[in-house]
Amino acid sequence: MNNNPKPKTRREFLGDAAALGLAGAVGAGYLLSSCNRGRSRYPAPVFYDSAPDGPVLKAGLVGCGGRGTGAAFNFLRSGPNLQITALGDVFQHRIDRCRTALRDRAGVDVPEENCFVGFDAYKKVIDSDVDVILHVTPQHFRPQHFEATVQARKHIFIEKPCAVDPVGVRTVMAAGRMAESAGLVVVAGTNFRHQRDYLTTRNMVRNGAIGDLVSANAWDVRGKIWHVNRQPGWSDMEAMLRDWMNWNWLSGGDNVDIAVHQIDMVSLFFGKHPVKALGFGGRHRRPTGNIYDFYSVEYEFDDGRIFNCKTRCIDGCDNKHGFMIFGTKGYTNCQNRIWDNDGNLIWEYEYPLDEEGRPTNRVAISSYDEEHINFVTAIRTNTPLNQTHDLAAATMCGVMGRESAITGRVVTWDEMMASNLRLGPAEYAMGPVPEINPALPIPGTAPDIERTRGGNW
Repeated sequence: MNNNPKPKTRREFLGDAAALGLAGAVGAGYLLSSCNRGRSRYPAPVFYDSAPDGPVLKAGLVGCGGRGTGAAFNFLRSGPNLQITALGDVFQHRIDRCRTALRDRAGVDVPEENCFVGFDAYKKVIDSDVDVILHVTPQHFRPQHFEATVQARKHIFIEKPCAVDPVGVRTVMAAGRMAESAGLVVVAGTNFRHQRDYLTTRNMVRNGAIGDLVSANAWDVRGKIWHVNRQPGWSDMEAMLRDWMNWNWLSGGDNVDIAVHQIDMVSLFFGKHPVKALGFGGRHRRPTGNIYDFYSVEYEFDDGRIFNCKTRCIDGCDNKHGFMIFGTKGYTNCQNRIWDNDGNLIWEYEYPLDEEGRPTNRVAISSYDEEHINFVTAIRTNTPLNQTHDLAAATMCGVMGRESAITGRVVTWDEMMASNLRLGPAEYAMGPVPEINPALPIPGTAPDIERTRGGNW
């Protein structure tokens, strides 16, 4: 691990890149440059505590809720000469809260004329004098916003997941290829890909620490996240937007919004994404919306290996978060430990020590900051970095598992890639949204995934 007391210059970063391979200087996005892939041993990833200095980079934030505001601070902390100069959201109160937080906590005063409200706010942010767009809206809107940003030739940070349905995922895939051709940097909010302990463990596994991979389990079972009760005077659209986490057409459901991390990390370790899903789920205590509050999905890779993924968001239950990948020589929790097949701990990640010399059990830099360090570093060092495909693949697998659970059918990757399923209304306006069916989907009765369903489920 390389902890630098101050930001490196662009020249120093490029020197490191030449010595260590492009991936070493960027850390998370590309652990290995193309020149390293033929070697029998994979070099350890190199991390930096800050992006290099350079000309001012101005960012526009699209989506000013809690995660969006957090992403703005992550961007500002990632290196020197970084600014937030434009804000966009469908709600004025979210812009006001974000703007106040930026002013009070970071001394950043976004001019009122650069604060845009409404469904078309993203266009105005993109068209403002910015170099970078941070996309942190409810994921239903990300394909449209991402595509417009690529067309405008702006570098992009895009939160996970990237869509809620096959049509949206394919839109992002196509735009991602355009971004790559245009030399744009795209970094995704699948933050485990940017977390030092996970990446170091992955490197150990790639170097044969547990032999050939056999199977995987992953869990994200937790309490209820949040919901917003409808208030008098709110239209259907406003009520759903304020409560977006609980509607399939806006969040994709927990197997898309939450399990995307588990799917992405297992795919990273296996070097491929699953191609088939058999899932089930249901709803016990969700107070609003039309999504399930638990899912259990068996994913299958193209070679028959199995990955089981479980999510649940119900209060008052025992929780579990993490991974277990099994190999022919041992197994790992993917984050910080490796055991042999007899259960003996054979390797453990070394966390930084506190002032009294005790392990902190935390990485030196938060993965939420690290992803922006990688983002800015790639821009300032002209290092190719485009995480669109991996984000889109994990999102599509999340959709694949959700569709299996709500239809009661085995669902394949090829079906998803051919499906015309699109969730949500055709047009956006505050008022009634008759296309959205608030009923809970029931396995065995839900419409076939090949049909266009609008926002019915």
